[in-house]
Amino acid sequence: MYTLILAGGKGTRLWPLSRELMPKQFIRFFNCSSLFQMTVRRALLLSSPDEIYVVANREYRFRVLDDLSGIGVKVPEDNILLEPRGKNTLPAIYWGVKTVSERNGRSKILVLPSDHYIDPNEDYVRAVREGEEIADEYIITFGVKPTRPHTGYGYIKPGEKLKVGFRVDEFKEKPDEERAKIYMNQGYLWNSGMFLFDTDLFMEEVRRAIPSVAEAFSSSDPEGAYESVPDISIDKGLMERTDKAAVIPLNVSWSDLGSFNSLYEILRKDDMGNAVKVNSRDGSYIQLRSSGNLIITERLTAIVGVRDLVIVDTGDALLVADREEDQGVREVYEELVRRGDERALDHRTVYRPWGSYTVLENGDRYKVKRLTLLPGRRLSLQRHYNRSEHWVVVRGTAKIIIDGEERVLRPGESTFIPMGSVHRLENPGKIDLEVIEVQIGDYLGEDDIERLDDYKR
Repeated sequence: MYTLILAGGKGTRLWPLSRELMPKQFIRFFNCSSLFQMTVRRALLLSSPDEIYVVANREYRFRVLDDLSGIGVKVPEDNILLEPRGKNTLPAIYWGVKTVSERNGRSKILVLPSDHYIDPNEDYVRAVREGEEIADEYIITFGVKPTRPHTGYGYIKPGEKLKVGFRVDEFKEKPDEERAKIYMNQGYLWNSGMFLFDTDLFMEEVRRAIPSVAEAFSSSDPEGAYESVPDISIDKGLMERTDKAAVIPLNVSWSDLGSFNSLYEILRKDDMGNAVKVNSRDGSYIQLRSSGNLIITERLTAIVGVRDLVIVDTGDALLVADREEDQGVREVYEELVRRGDERALDHRTVYRPWGSYTVLENGDRYKVKRLTLLPGRRLSLQRHYNRSEHWVVVRGTAKIIIDGEERVLRPGESTFIPMGSVHRLENPGKIDLEVIEVQIGDYLGEDDIERLDDYKR
């Protein structure tokens, strides 16, 4: 069986934790693994690494590769399909399915979102294996048995009993609380966003239900396809239009993590019902007479006499919200986009193909960064026209090229890069290289760069 992992979502409802260039599927909410890594491990229960395909935004290429490397899973790089722009789930799935079909012939394929939380117990594997029995005839979705009347999820009404599972009688949008109680009492299921089907059946049903999607991908050029393909979800574009939709009940712990309240429900609580996650060595937490709060912080955070709040501190942004109002977080993100605020785009720590950088201070005509280069990685060969730079090595060994001259620096040693000089920084060692960079100039934007060679960006 093939598994197609969807990794293109932006996760705007979890700002400031998630940003456009660091969406929630790559965030480590639980232990040391990202949601994407957890999804890959779940895929390995049913597929080999060669049978795993990923569809992601092209901006996430190196995040995908680094996350795969971090768990030692070698998915072939040509199995990673990079969207030039997001057009929702149906185009992403169709492109992935078409690619699997062209390379491997008629196949069964499991589709998994990478930004959901799921505990893959024995019932999970059983449900998928049983679904294979009817995947030639039906496009299967998996419906999670509700544990409470949730207003943040879509619902599925099971209909006629099949050999395995049920026909889908109806899809329902997110209800209010009273309607959610009715759905739960009548045996409705949460819509999990996971699918299983035969590749030929799926493409045939897409051609019938929404031919513009199939027509867009009739050529082998994804750039052209994404120019013309409609922006539409698989639920709206296919599942609500086909008469071959089936649902298999799934009895697992699941959440789409579509809000901070969803995250609060999953995280471990203290005796007062506070869920706390500290995201740095400098972070800590004190609570006095406070209950029911979600606290995610990188600094010392103290709360006194507060209840049912979301408090998220990421160093460059602070969110405080009533837990029941957390659906409004997306409005905050949209306002930041409207203002052109770069904090909608990325964190103070920004991940690059070579590692990451953290902006420590941003002043008038100067900026201070901490660069972290992974072993064997290097920056592009580059120059800047509006700034000079000082580099001080604080950890590891640095190989530096400035205008063709190469030298090696060790901790405590430094160098100066004049404005306009062609330069490169490389980590030839076995441990991370850490460098403090001080930029000085009239313009310090990230777009003041001429790359003479890079990572095929």
